[in-house]
Amino acid sequence: MTAIEQSSVAARPEGSRSWKKLRSSRSALAGLIIISFFSALAILAPLLPIADPVATSWSAIRKAPSAAHWLGTDDLGRDILSRMIWGARASLMAGVFSVLIAVGIGVPLGILAGYFGGWVDLVISRVTEALLALPFLIMAIALAAFLSPSLTNAMIAIGLSAMPIFVRLTRGQVLAVKQEDYVEGARSVGLGHMDIMLRYILPNVTAPIIVQATLTVATAIIAEASLSFLGLGQQPPAASWGSMLNVAKNFLSQAPWMAMWPGAAIFLVVIGFNLLGDGLRDALDPREH
Repeated sequence: MTAIEQSSVAARPEGSRSWKKLRSSRSALAGLIIISFFSALAILAPLLPIADPVATSWSAIRKAPSAAHWLGTDDLGRDILSRMIWGARASLMAGVFSVLIAVGIGVPLGILAGYFGGWVDLVISRVTEALLALPFLIMAIALAAFLSPSLTNAMIAIGLSAMPIFVRLTRGQVLAVKQEDYVEGARSVGLGHMDIMLRYILPNVTAPIIVQATLTVATAIIAEASLSFLGLGQQPPAASWGSMLNVAKNFLSQAPWMAMWPGAAIFLVVIGFNLLGDGLRDALDPREH
């Protein structure tokens, strides 16, 4: 059996062991439960029997939590529970799609830099280092302001700001993997560069990318909340946890529940993705198999 065949056969039992190890991690399962809960709320928001998140009521301004409004109302009499649920859609969409943008651009560039080396690596690495010199959130704010305020542009800004992280991570993994026997075996049988990169390089650098992507979703959610807080993300009257906090800061003493619920939601979702990311790191670590 060739080295290439051995690597493909070994992948199946390793995947099974990784899944068993992930299931045995209580923290990872707790994170998965938190993420699943908020994801279900976001997906089912149009079907749930909740109030209109943008409907105002001048007779219900800043009402405390009650049977009529479980989480209270805001400064315009809007139901906070419904705005929390619809805000979950904005936050989770921003987190996931921002990371997809970062991975979709960063991983191919990292593979090209690590695999070909030379001037390709030099150009990509120098540009990446220049971008990494800029603080992540400052770069996201600058891009979002340049693109004009909206949730879509905020996702693009966050994705482009996170992209250098994946370029550097992928490049480092490719530099190690391309020296393995199965890659040399693929070259010896005459496979082209594209086949080698897609069939033998990419599958073997996927594990750390998945872990980093999971952790970056948490960072992206915080970034989206920050941009919305500054008026550069989701635009009113659409619900967003960040914009809800922006309004709530003016009523902390009169209506603390306006800030408490979106703040708690951001905290829980970020904790959930971090716990899941840590669990994936342990489960996918080849030194643990």
